[in-house]
Amino acid sequence: MSVLAAIQPGMDDIVALPVGFVPTPTMETRQRRKLKKVTEQPGQPTPQAPTLPAATAGCRVLIWKQDPSVPEIGIRKAFLPGPVTTGPRDARITNGAGTNGLPPVSPNVFGDFIQTPGTPAFDTVHSYAVVRETLTLYQRARGGAPLPWQWNGPNNTDPLSVYPHGLPGVMNAFYSRNDRALRFGDFIRQGSNPPQRIFTCRSLDIVSHECGHAILDGLKPGWLQANNPPQTGGLHESFGDLTAIFLALSQMDQVEAVIAQTKANLHEKTFLSDLAEEFGLALGRPNGLRNADNDLKLSQVGTEVHAISQVFTGGIYDVLADIFAFEQRPTKKDDAQVLYEVGQYLMSLVIRAIMASPATGATFANVVNQMLLIANADGRPVQYRNFIRNRFTFREVVVSPTPLTEDHAEGLELACGVEDAEDAVQNRRGCCGTMQLAEFTGPDEGEEHLFHADYELLKKTIHKEFRTVSAGSSARSTANERVR
Repeated sequence: MSVLAAIQPGMDDIVALPVGFVPTPTMETRQRRKLKKVTEQPGQPTPQAPTLPAATAGCRVLIWKQDPSVPEIGIRKAFLPGPVTTGPRDARITNGAGTNGLPPVSPNVFGDFIQTPGTPAFDTVHSYAVVRETLTLYQRARGGAPLPWQWNGPNNTDPLSVYPHGLPGVMNAFYSRNDRALRFGDFIRQGSNPPQRIFTCRSLDIVSHECGHAILDGLKPGWLQANNPPQTGGLHESFGDLTAIFLALSQMDQVEAVIAQTKANLHEKTFLSDLAEEFGLALGRPNGLRNADNDLKLSQVGTEVHAISQVFTGGIYDVLADIFAFEQRPTKKDDAQVLYEVGQYLMSLVIRAIMASPATGATFANVVNQMLLIANADGRPVQYRNFIRNRFTFREVVVSPTPLTEDHAEGLELACGVEDAEDAVQNRRGCCGTMQLAEFTGPDEGEEHLFHADYELLKKTIHKEFRTVSAGSSARSTANERVR
């Protein structure tokens, strides 16, 4: 048998040990080694786990990703970075208090705002969360720079107040600069049995739309007044709808749902282009309150701001679909990732073009020409400019001096297509509550601006008749003098 020769310390004899034998120290030996290490050897630092950065402050919330009528996406959990306290509220957004305000909601032991759907507490959290996501969306588009509300200044940091149940029994919602607030209505769906109450605050599209008005009012405070041309009003209403689209495209779960729903063809029916679905269904419409995937032209919409807005929204949606199709590489890159990136870029392009447009009286052509300049300065492929030019030429927003089959020339400014008449007045009858508030229709005008055309016709008629009567009176006076 093979043996291993070993010499034990303190022994002169050679002991034969089996191959593979591993000596085991006695308990006394172990204790002696530990004592020696403590008393004679320098202490060795105990290995520590690497220090990790502190977790980012933030909270989890439950929200409707679209609204209760859209089962494709439903209710999901979302994370809001940054400090959020009871309300919920933060430095920029707060839960409305006072008339029609809901009780503040406190976070749970984990610092999260997880509430039961269908309750006032859920509505409070949902409304706050969508407004926060919307503000964060545009601040990221500006490189993280704070985006002030219209009333903010060096000595005013007042937040925007949100009232989820702020308009009981009202089929509308609005942003008010005077109140520094967003208010959302609720109503009974006509013909529902048992009665079904629709809460506008439960729609991501409606909440983000109204927040879009507030954001644009901070960037372009001169655009919201009714004394602007109809197209300026159309830009404001369109920005609200585009905000809802851009917010959906900023969330990967929604982007993936859109890709699956449409098989990566954005001109297929999708909740992305159908805006405020539950509200629209309550009114008997098949595609939500508005449909971004439309073919409207400026010559078809007159001066009604709601209709005008759909021309610009539809043009941007077409450009989104065109750029997405151009950038698709299914074998190399996931379609959802491509759509997310295209949505982020187009949002940045639109908001930068708006900021570069006139402070008052802006037209669709102003924004489109700025988009062309910025896309070129960004080094984007010429196809991006071609898509923008072609889509808005089709919609009669601009006129191209060259065939649409040719590339758009760098720096070429396109002339306006269909323009508002010099005396055109905005008709805001079909708009959201924001555009109908007296504070935005001019001093003490209320809804009088809607009747401007009738008043002007009456004045012209009276003036003409007065001149005719005056001329007749003068002629009779002259004749009488002759008779005398």
